[in-house]
Amino acid sequence: MPTEEELFAAVDALLAGDPDLPGPAERARLREAAGITQARLAQVLQTTTQTVKNWEAGRSRPRPPRRQAYQRLLEGWAQQFPTTTAPADTAPTATAPVATSPGEPTPAPPAPAPADETPPTHPAPQPEPAPTSEAPPRSRTPHPEKAPRPRKAHRPAHRLTPPPADQRFENGPLAVIDVEDGHVLAYCVGGLVLDVPAKSLPALIDWTLTEARLGQPRLHRNGRDGDPLLVLTPAALERYGLPTALSDEERRAGRLPDSHKAVRQLTRADWKLTRRGLGPWARIYRPAEGAKRHCVQLCIPAWNALDAREWDDRNAPRLPSMHPADLARYLGAYAERVMTPRGTAAVTGLELMTALHPPTRAEKDPVTGAFTRALNEDALTAVHDVVECEVPDEHPLLKGRFARHHLRTPAEMLMEEPYDWCRPLTDDECMRQYLVAIDVNMSFAAAANGLTVGLNGPTHLTGNPPFDPSLPGSWLVDLSHVDLSRVRVDGRPVDGGRLPSPFTPKGEHPTGPAWYATPTVAYAVELGFEVAPVEAYVRTRTGRYLDAWYKRLRDAYVTTMADLGVTTGLDGAEFLDAMARSRQSDPVMALLVGAIKATAKGGIGKLRQRNRGQVPYHEPWPALERATWRPDIRAAVLANQRIGLHRKLMKTAAAADLYPVAVGTDAVVYPSPGPTPLDVLPRTPEGKPVPGTFRLGVSPGMVKHQGTRTVLWAEEQFEEQGGVFNIANHIKM
Repeated sequence: MPTEEELFAAVDALLAGDPDLPGPAERARLREAAGITQARLAQVLQTTTQTVKNWEAGRSRPRPPRRQAYQRLLEGWAQQFPTTTAPADTAPTATAPVATSPGEPTPAPPAPAPADETPPTHPAPQPEPAPTSEAPPRSRTPHPEKAPRPRKAHRPAHRLTPPPADQRFENGPLAVIDVEDGHVLAYCVGGLVLDVPAKSLPALIDWTLTEARLGQPRLHRNGRDGDPLLVLTPAALERYGLPTALSDEERRAGRLPDSHKAVRQLTRADWKLTRRGLGPWARIYRPAEGAKRHCVQLCIPAWNALDAREWDDRNAPRLPSMHPADLARYLGAYAERVMTPRGTAAVTGLELMTALHPPTRAEKDPVTGAFTRALNEDALTAVHDVVECEVPDEHPLLKGRFARHHLRTPAEMLMEEPYDWCRPLTDDECMRQYLVAIDVNMSFAAAANGLTVGLNGPTHLTGNPPFDPSLPGSWLVDLSHVDLSRVRVDGRPVDGGRLPSPFTPKGEHPTGPAWYATPTVAYAVELGFEVAPVEAYVRTRTGRYLDAWYKRLRDAYVTTMADLGVTTGLDGAEFLDAMARSRQSDPVMALLVGAIKATAKGGIGKLRQRNRGQVPYHEPWPALERATWRPDIRAAVLANQRIGLHRKLMKTAAAADLYPVAVGTDAVVYPSPGPTPLDVLPRTPEGKPVPGTFRLGVSPGMVKHQGTRTVLWAEEQFEEQGGVFNIANHIKM
């Protein structure tokens, strides 16, 4: 409790007004003239070196009691090292952001509960309140030329995009929370560093929502803003009472027990956790108020939130030793180009679909003026009935239908999967020295582009319905009569025996009726063969639901590759050279490329998320409750990917008598007289790629060099394995 004299002294000082501090440049000049380092000054004033940097950059102002001490020190130095002018500190005071909601012609619907929580009942939607002025963060400054930690040199992280127009989120979508010299710092996008005053986990959540100005504007006018994301380093975990590693039992459960001290702290502070609890990706929230959400997401890399299979380089992991500023740059770039991560890359890929096509919108009643929730016709809005042939074996629909270990046949199950095919080399192919593997860029995303998918539930067609390529769905049809050797491509025949069948993942010739997605049956028609479906399950409300999703991922991928020096418009040789240089260009952006690809591939996979032991066999698992659990859409994308690949195989075979020896997902292996794709891929007399064949380039759907091996190496592998096997994914750079 302060004494009366102390209170009167404070009031007198307030009446007199604080003297102006010298300007930022003068502060730095005086310190340097005195021969004092920033670290030494920080030690004297009992603060951090980063805070001193902030003062001298003009990004923050010292607060009492350090302000008075700093003022006295500067005045003493000014007498020792005078100058003709000492500009006063004229830093502007914080002003309220403009009370607008950029790009929002219609009000947003009520904010839903976090994705894995049962949503509470809310009042009818109201227009989102205009943003209000909040207390500015304690400090913010660009990241210094070198990291404050001695363990690693660090380049300054440049801001990837201009500051956001929405001042509610002026500090970016996320922050990496770290502790340095006993002080908590938040590393943000663009090299920004904030002081964090929070002493406990509940206080950290409060600070994030009231002061940090973190978050991301919605990607669609009818969507919702992205919740702020905090990435906690091991030092931050210790500071806020969380373990730096999960026990075996906690790892199996994927969360801390509800009895943990940190969970009890949150509960006492009236914060709630979603059903996933306090785990690697945790959502901490309070019930929404109309359209305003109160939710913060935690990402804890030490608990394997950033799985190396999606976010890191499995061969040379970088995340464990990555500086917080680099981690903020990496995840911040992902958030700006894709979206704020919501979990794994696969989960985020699925969430991106919903963010770009929200299921609902706010609609104003012309009579009452009240806003109600309406459905968007171009989105997935409900959980529909499923079809037996489209669901995996563990689905509840199949309970009692088959024996536990029964293997369903193609006539019982839709088997649209990527290629896994290989064949022996011919004698002529063995005379070529090399095997060159090419890889299709973002093949699953490219296959989604322009694809018409069903948006409603299935309609069962019986009695030998005619095939309609405009209706997405599943068709039971016999395609065993399709003979590739009878097909003419640009007037030329092909050797069907050296090509995989387009109708099965293993490339085997179909032997009877089987279930196929619409793109597969349409390809049989394109090849010139009659088709006669027996029955079908089709969707009558259709749309190009994945187009916006593809375009955002395409732009993210192409932009990031450009950061690595690989741009569109390069010819074959220039592209190969740029790709070779890119591997040593920027390790952080190289990781981002992998994360974007994992988002595309994993997002498609999540459309048919399987039961991985979450519940007993043939019992409903949580994913089935989503409107985005759509195995028919996944099947259509995979069918389109496989068919698109086969179409190019046919074009290449006809143009150059060139046949693959192995195809693995999106990798194709060709025998070649030379070690690069330029030695094998067909070109016109003018030196251009033959239309319709594989083309080197960075855009999705084009190909890059995956690797080269010798034919002798392949023969040795076959001998060791006792026979031919798929070598496509064993050939790497």
